[in-house]
Amino acid sequence: EFPVISKAAAHRMDEDVPLLIPEVNPEQLELIPVQKRRRSWSGFISTDPNCSTIQLAITLKPLMRFGLRRVIVVTMQALSGAGYPGVPSLDIIDNIIPYIAKEEEKIETETKKILGTFDGERVRPANIAISASCNRVDVKDGHLEAVCVDLEDKPSVEEVKEAFRSFIGEPQRLKLPMAPERPIIVREEIDRPQPRLDRDAGRGMSITVGRVRSDPVMSIKYLCLGHNTIRGAAGAGILSAELMAAKGYI
Repeated sequence: EFPVISKAAAHRMDEDVPLLIPEVNPEQLELIPVQKRRRSWSGFISTDPNCSTIQLAITLKPLMRFGLRRVIVVTMQALSGAGYPGVPSLDIIDNIIPYIAKEEEKIETETKKILGTFDGERVRPANIAISASCNRVDVKDGHLEAVCVDLEDKPSVEEVKEAFRSFIGEPQRLKLPMAPERPIIVREEIDRPQPRLDRDAGRGMSITVGRVRSDPVMSIKYLCLGHNTIRGAAGAGILSAELMAAKGYI
């Protein structure tokens, strides 16, 4: 009987459940009437993606225009992403843990649904090959990801930067309260983004991109940073609710 916006992993990949990033795929809200009809529900469930998936997908969306074919991502994920009490201190101090249970699988599957095409009844996953490797690092908040992409159209570095800078979505057009002015902020410094310096950009809702450069194996490589407990969790849910309210779903 109630609308549910869930951060849990359950139901994310259900055929009739939105896996929503408001700037990226607001059309997935159209799954709600499909879901209610199929399940004979008066309420509905919508899901938010995994925190590391959210920031990756936000940066991939503006690259779709260039014919995105392959993605390789290596994550350096903050301790807060493990919840409380989290990772034991003696395990993480002076250390990196090169495994986060089910994290790589979530990135590889969720991203395809997020960037997929809604056909009126279901989402057809994007035809993109994605490989993820995930690491837990000794940082309190802020996930950093090193991303390499293969783009069919072979854009220049400046064209990619401009695609990032100019990207906005429905939340920005609707001026939703939780929406950052710019979903993606591009830094030109050679050593940015950094968790301590950039995780609070856009009140924690912007993704900061830096070190955008050509890649000799793929097409383009870059780093992206997001606040995993704001854009990657609580803030994502609030923004989803604001979009649903603006669109008349709640």
